[in-house]
Amino acid sequence: MGFPEMSSHCLQMFFKGKPPVNQFLGRAYLCQSQLYTPVSTDNLVIIYWKFVRPFLKPGFRHFLIPSLSQIVPALKHRSKEDKDWTAELMLELMDCFLDASKIEEAIEFSSTAAAFIKENVPGKYKQLFSLMDPGKEIELDCLECDCEVQKLGPKIETYGKSVVEAQRKVIQKLELILNRAIRVRNPNIIQAVCATLWNICLPLLQHNLQQHVRKPLLSIAEVLEKIDSMLTLFRCQVHMELARIEEKSDRIEAAMEHLQKAIYLDNSGQYHEYLKMAFHRLNLSTMLYKSLERLEDQASLMIEQAKKGTSKDSVRKKRSLLVNAGLALAPEAFQIVLDSENEAKVASSKTKGQISYLCAKAEHHTRNVEKADGHLKRIGHENEKERIRLWSEIAKTARKQSVWDVCRAACRFCLLYDDCQMTKASKRKKGKLCTYVCYYSTRLSSRLMQRIDLLRTLAEIRFINAEATIHLLRTEGVELNNHAVFPVETSLQSAGHCMPQTGHESEWNTYRYWIDHLSKYAMENFLRAAKIGEELNESWIVHNTVVYVLNHNKHLIASKRQREIVEPLHILFNAIRNTGSTAILVTLCNALARGLILPWIPKPIPKPDEKKAPPKVYEKSVSVPTLSVDPAGIHDIKAAIEVCEFAMHLPNGSVPDELVPIAMRQQVIATWVKARQLVQHQIGRWHGSDEETNDEGSSPMAKVFTGLEMYSCNGLGLMDFSLPNLAQLVKMALECNWPDSLVQLQTLTRLTHFAHTIHDHELVMMCSQKILEMDDNLNDYTLRQEMLSIAACTQGKSIMENLAGKKHLRVAASKSFVESARYAGEAGNIALAMIAARHFWNACLPFIGSSADRQQLKMPTEIILKSIIKASEAKTKQVINK
Repeated sequence: MGFPEMSSHCLQMFFKGKPPVNQFLGRAYLCQSQLYTPVSTDNLVIIYWKFVRPFLKPGFRHFLIPSLSQIVPALKHRSKEDKDWTAELMLELMDCFLDASKIEEAIEFSSTAAAFIKENVPGKYKQLFSLMDPGKEIELDCLECDCEVQKLGPKIETYGKSVVEAQRKVIQKLELILNRAIRVRNPNIIQAVCATLWNICLPLLQHNLQQHVRKPLLSIAEVLEKIDSMLTLFRCQVHMELARIEEKSDRIEAAMEHLQKAIYLDNSGQYHEYLKMAFHRLNLSTMLYKSLERLEDQASLMIEQAKKGTSKDSVRKKRSLLVNAGLALAPEAFQIVLDSENEAKVASSKTKGQISYLCAKAEHHTRNVEKADGHLKRIGHENEKERIRLWSEIAKTARKQSVWDVCRAACRFCLLYDDCQMTKASKRKKGKLCTYVCYYSTRLSSRLMQRIDLLRTLAEIRFINAEATIHLLRTEGVELNNHAVFPVETSLQSAGHCMPQTGHESEWNTYRYWIDHLSKYAMENFLRAAKIGEELNESWIVHNTVVYVLNHNKHLIASKRQREIVEPLHILFNAIRNTGSTAILVTLCNALARGLILPWIPKPIPKPDEKKAPPKVYEKSVSVPTLSVDPAGIHDIKAAIEVCEFAMHLPNGSVPDELVPIAMRQQVIATWVKARQLVQHQIGRWHGSDEETNDEGSSPMAKVFTGLEMYSCNGLGLMDFSLPNLAQLVKMALECNWPDSLVQLQTLTRLTHFAHTIHDHELVMMCSQKILEMDDNLNDYTLRQEMLSIAACTQGKSIMENLAGKKHLRVAASKSFVESARYAGEAGNIALAMIAARHFWNACLPFIGSSADRQQLKMPTEIILKSIIKASEAKTKQVINK
């Protein structure tokens, strides 16, 4: 009412008492704040702004154009202008022009406003830009979201909790951007936002993460449908993924609706077969009380029932459904193949002995699985695409539920279509397929896409079949590519000795050949999958093949039997050398190279008996005899060198984010140096020196690794390398920035050993001290403790060799041996603990005569004894666990 003095007096009276804490107290504070607020006098713009606020909404802004057009120029000509306030009014006038659809006036005024705001209020320039071209701002926001996800890099593939949360936040941000794009009403902008949102949702389409992307995918589908987008293939793919998500949540009707829309949008027919079969499969699940006439429909329904089984369901129930599905597709042959692993069906031979029984089991399996070969001849190729899908579903479901015999049988029937038809087709189109696949991103015929999809399915079944075959081998007690071991007599009289089975050699050979055939069959499946991946130009298939083969043959690699799998490794090397993960490729290269050189490494000549009388002083010491390499192996060794050099150049390849881990690089360099020694090729000027211009020379770590391997290879009876200076190696190793602390520890430990070998006490102390400073409790604990034990022991030995009669040095050496024993006890290595104890005893012998010195030795001796006991207990546990 305009009486501020009266208001102030009333407030003073109100606050003199003790007012209750309620709404009136809040109103009193509000009135008091209004009294203290400075009042602008004679400011018509503020009064004007208060009056026009009701018009600042869409559809009414155009009424303010005449008045704002006069106020803004007036503010610009004031001597003491409020630049922020002027910029705000300029933006409002710009918005009014756009609301009134006066585009020409808006364009004309925007240049004036842009110059003023850029010069005086740059913070509001983005707001002006959003008014001038809202679509561009939305596109920039999409790019920011995309860059935010790209910053995650390889972490996206780890699916860590923090990474998934970061992706979800970006998706939520893009959903808000999509709402802004809808208000702009520009179809191109809407489609751009939808495409960005789709690309960021793709990594989260995993089975356990799909629920996080259901809402954004629904938004994409609805918005594109409203604007009648011409991106029909994109819309089809969105509806396909939504159908999968809805089906997993048992919303069958919603899934069928999405499939119908996808079928309508699939103009090119690229997904026609898949969509047709998926819709038919869901439609069958709705026919609960209707009998199905087609055998394929019956099998499909039983497969769906088996898939929906819970973990509480018995294996017998799940197996029964899958067996019935297989019998529906192959009424007679499937049961025969299934019985190949049924021991109850094996001809009774147990009474004749174990060897006879194993032979009968092998013959029974071979005879029964051969019955599957004639299956296609009996039924023909009718509905073969549908049957391939059904057999693959049986195999995948059985694999997931660990029903291995059904899995193996289903795989055999599914792969009949690969053996009988797809192989012939691949031969006809071998030269054309890669061209077609490269043209995949533009346009492909429906028939070719169906063929590619079938080949991809068959590659997956090849993986499953190989794994299932390896499982069968393990039930026989044999690993992949191992040979059957003759049974051992378990009786007390001949425990641990082979059973004397006279006259059963042929039966044992039958069983042994069957085991070898299973290993060969598993490897053939892996290699066929790699071949399919190579034909389709899909690196993930080839990459997975390499991982499978290396993992399932790690026992061969550990026992240095890589030679037995050189041929498949060479095939995989040719398939993956231009694609796939760099780390996996380097691992494969090292396994292949070692497989090529291991058979040609000469066995060391046994040393002469050391107990013989030593030579006289005037006699020269006998030099180490030189070993020779079989000339037949030169070709293999040179091939190994080429493979190693290929792997050593990979870090500078086409994938900068996939640098080779130094642990793998060290192994490749070790193989390369050994191969060079076998062909008697010196590593000129120490490979990796600054004078050379090769790629390996750019890495100091490569130089250190190369020098260490040269030291390791010398003195073995082969050609000796011209060795680099060890002090220079140590200096480089200490200056390197090691990304892997375990490799650093190994390298320094080896340098300590070689420094002790050449009696360089200063280098030994320098390296060992650096090693002992790296004592930590990180991963690879046992290996670290073992190397720390070796380093401490080497340090003590070097001190003992350089005593020069100084007592304090002997005490320091004994302390090093105590530390060595302690580390050995932590590692559970009884051998290292005993070595440290022996050196400790020898170092302390001069102190035993003095009671005072013996008292000082009490605590170190107790530590050593406790370490020996701890290591012994750890070794006992390892033996028990085995």
